[in-house]
Amino acid sequence: MEKKLSPQNIVNKLYENDPFTKWLKIEVLEIRKGACILQMTIRKEMLNGFAIAHGGITYSLADTALAFASNTHGRKSVSIETSISHTESLKEGDIITATTEEKNLTNKTAVYHITIKNQNDKTVALFKGTVYRTSKEWEIG
Repeated sequence: MEKKLSPQNIVNKLYENDPFTKWLKIEVLEIRKGACILQMTIRKEMLNGFAIAHGGITYSLADTALAFASNTHGRKSVSIETSISHTESLKEGDIITATTEEKNLTNKTAVYHITIKNQNDKTVALFKGTVYRTSKEWEIG
C-alpha cells in the first residue's frame, strides 16, 4: 500500500510541475488541509496597456490558491467553475496575498472563497472556485 502525502508535500509536487506558477514567482506562506496563503509581487511584464496589472494576474494567483487548497485533503481535485471580481487596480511593485477559505466540502465537490489583498491590507479581488474531487489520491511513488 502506498503512503499518503502531507498537505505540504502535495503542494510541493504541484508547484514543482507548474512552470506558470514559477514564472509568477508565487511564494507559499502557509499550507494546511483545505487552506493556503500565497503571495506574489506585481512585475512590469504583468501590466496591461493602462499600466495596471492585467486581470489575469490576480486570477492566476487565486486559481493557484484554489488548486493548492483543494488538493491538500489528499484527493486530486480540478476546477470546474470559477469567477472573480476585481475591486481595486494594481501597479508594478504591489505585493498581493491570496487567502483561501473552504466553504463546502463533499465527496465529489468543494467550494472555496479566495480573498486577495494588497500590501496595505486592502481587498483587490474576490474569487470563488468550485472543484471536482476525483477518486485518485496523492501518493508517494
